[in-house]
Amino acid sequence: GFRHYTVADCEFNSSKLNDIEYTQSYYYNKLEYVRFSSSVGKYVGYTEYGIKNAERWNNGPEAIARRGEEERYCFHNVGIDVEADLTKS
Repeated sequence: GFRHYTVADCEFNSSKLNDIEYTQSYYYNKLEYVRFSSSVGKYVGYTEYGIKNAERWNNGPEAIARRGEEERYCFHNVGIDVEADLTKS
């Protein structure tokens, strides 16, 4: 069978909110075909299919909705993750 999955990730090295990057990657059969990155602010395609989707999504409401994900998904958990890591070290 074929696999299609999405991975959302927050990467940060400090508790400063400007250093956080939210990415959401779309995969098909272990090949990443499109990604949204908060540092770029838009979708980027890596395959022919991904480029077509990225162009369509960047011109629609999808890109605007993803820009809010950094705040909703990442900023909310930064304090929790940093506090948990500090207590373990």
